[in-house]
Amino acid sequence: MSQQETDSSARANEDGGVLAGKIAVVTGASRGIGRAIATLLEAAGAKVAGCARHAVGEILACDVGRPAEVERFAAEVQRRLGPPDLLVNNAGLVARAPLDETSLENWDAVLDSNLKGTFLVTRAFLPAMRARRGGRIVNIASISGRQGTAGLTAYCAAKHGVVGLTRALGEELRPDGIAVNAVCPGSVDTDMLRVGMPGARPAMSPEDVANVVIYLCAYAPPALTGSCVDVFG
Repeated sequence: MSQQETDSSARANEDGGVLAGKIAVVTGASRGIGRAIATLLEAAGAKVAGCARHAVGEILACDVGRPAEVERFAAEVQRRLGPPDLLVNNAGLVARAPLDETSLENWDAVLDSNLKGTFLVTRAFLPAMRARRGGRIVNIASISGRQGTAGLTAYCAAKHGVVGLTRALGEELRPDGIAVNAVCPGSVDTDMLRVGMPGARPAMSPEDVANVVIYLCAYAPPALTGSCVDVFG
């Protein structure tokens, strides 16, 4: 665990386990922002089920763009822990290329991991969350869901889609007591940034973004739904 993760855990523990007894699901939990989110949720008292494309320790294997794998993951989480109170759709990847040099394979991979994966994972857990008449869903979008970036057409298209999905689903689930919000980070010190924006100077750590997610999971008023929280200057 990094020093920043340790500090974040300490802050959450000072809150007295604000998420004690809650069950949380985090996709893309093996590194970067997803790892920081999972760490902070656990420190706040939640039982966390994480997934990544490859199993790592307690993190289950699941390619979120593949329906069969998502269904298996959702079934295993509910068998082990029960229906989630919190769902964080964080998994994603980026491919950098001009549009006319973007292969169909790369386009599909980016859309599948970022947008289709958010749809599939949410759909898999939603019946159980609806049955509980409550919960919170947080989708990790991006500054690229707010504006365009040359060389990142696929990623921008996917993240704009996540923003639209968040807004529509927030309205759809309002009667069920399930809040749906998105976080749109700017430059964060992750491997993905180094692929998508080589030479960029990150302004934030993964833990900075994770703290915003904790706010939406634990402190935000239930009426806050369908919102997209910009985390950039």
